[in-house]
Amino acid sequence: MKQLLGKALLDDPGHTKSTAFTRKERDQFGLRGLLPYVVTDLDKQKARVLGSMRRKNNDIEKYIFLNALLERNQHLFYRTMIDHIEEIMPLVYTPTVGEACKEFAHIFRRPQGLYITPEDRGEIASLLENWPEKDIRIIVVTDGERILGLGDLGANGMGIPIGKIALYIACAGINPENCIPIMLDVGTNNTAIREDPLYLGYPFPRLSGEAYHSLVDEFVEAVQTRYPKALIQFEDFLTPNAFYFLERYASKMRCFNDDIQGTAAVTLAGVYTSCRITQKKFSELTIMFLGAGSAAGGIAELMMKALCAAGLTERQAEARLWFVGRQGLVVSSSENIKPLIKRFAHDHPACSFLAAIGSVKPDVLIGATGVAGTFNEDIVRQMAMVNERPVIIALSNPTSHTECTAQQAYEWSDGRAVFASGSPFDAVSYGGKTFKPAQGNNAYIFPGVGLGVQASAARLVTQEMFLAAAETLANTVSQQEIEAGSVYPSLTRIREVSHGIAVAVCRVALNEGLIEEALPDDLDNYVSNLMYDPDY
Repeated sequence: MKQLLGKALLDDPGHTKSTAFTRKERDQFGLRGLLPYVVTDLDKQKARVLGSMRRKNNDIEKYIFLNALLERNQHLFYRTMIDHIEEIMPLVYTPTVGEACKEFAHIFRRPQGLYITPEDRGEIASLLENWPEKDIRIIVVTDGERILGLGDLGANGMGIPIGKIALYIACAGINPENCIPIMLDVGTNNTAIREDPLYLGYPFPRLSGEAYHSLVDEFVEAVQTRYPKALIQFEDFLTPNAFYFLERYASKMRCFNDDIQGTAAVTLAGVYTSCRITQKKFSELTIMFLGAGSAAGGIAELMMKALCAAGLTERQAEARLWFVGRQGLVVSSSENIKPLIKRFAHDHPACSFLAAIGSVKPDVLIGATGVAGTFNEDIVRQMAMVNERPVIIALSNPTSHTECTAQQAYEWSDGRAVFASGSPFDAVSYGGKTFKPAQGNNAYIFPGVGLGVQASAARLVTQEMFLAAAETLANTVSQQEIEAGSVYPSLTRIREVSHGIAVAVCRVALNEGLIEEALPDDLDNYVSNLMYDPDY
């Protein structure tokens, strides 16, 4: 424990125990008289937290309450979150974090993380020195330009790195002292936000071009100098920038893009698991994507790798993947095909989305559009017409942007759909059966990958690691969960999942020659001992 005494100790969020300080500790640390008489244990503190939170009238008020708890008592926040993960994760992250980002400047209480602006050019390395902790292993960074399905929110997007860091800590046991959320606040082209009198960000149009790229370069170089063991997770960058930075840095340093690679791995895992329900072979699936952004492009690339690993050639794997855009099915004769999906533009007559399902007969339909209702009744019924058990994955979040709801998917498929989504949905009763739709949450993937990179000290983060993460996640789904229609395990087991993924990542790092020091033979125990457990 830091040498803090009295009120300074009580006010330090990383070290306070509040009313849980024992009588001996109250004497030792100068706390007598600063706390009520009764010494309470962690369970009673959690009960008080949950009671107060549940009395809040709406989710955004619960978000504010939980964020305030994090700012005053980290151990209590994370213990409560871990023990009640199904209730609290949707409040800390999706879907509530979308609303929190829109309101970020209006609900701001205390600063968390680092803000870097164009005015810091040439001084980013010294700016990083202002962060109090020195052994940083995980950095989540955004520039706020493509927050969830909400678009350019500027510095209000800081809610995303803050939330992702909370998931790293709660879901994979990364120590809070090893993490930083960072906002590259390079302005915003959202005039309404920029002109909001309460807006806290850099109040200018968004930096672009070489000036923007060079600022990100300086940031990345400063991180490598200041925190040589750190992994950088790029989050919610505009699609062209997301792929540009991933290509630019991934072969040189520890980094990945969660929207591209994390989303790809969690989706691949869901497809793997769906095969246990549909009784189809993964290598024989035909998969159709609605949307051609960073998420869909990343999923297709990892699917390619997985299909090739299952025995297909690249050409055969390409033939299994199809894209639909605003103008309908993307085919070789389509105009203005994005480079990202050009290899998946097949020789086929141009047609509508609905007609494409009837013609291509996809086994799996994946939505990554950010547009609500794009999987309408006609689409879902057409999928059910060409499949006994249609697999429908509606990835877009927050919930208001999802392609279809769980209720719609089950009703329109007469209860035959295998459904997963990017946002959480409650259980659905249909036809005398209760379905428990699974959320394809990236939190199943990126915390475990980060823990594995930290544990192995791998020099790079590779696609093979995400492939291993997807396989590990799919293998954790129980038969009971399968029977309820879930293609992902219960969130209550997410630390177990992250541990398994971390071990798999260590093995990939070892096999790929990405580590400099030998790892212990007992990887399970080694990784377990690294995981932060928030008890007093």
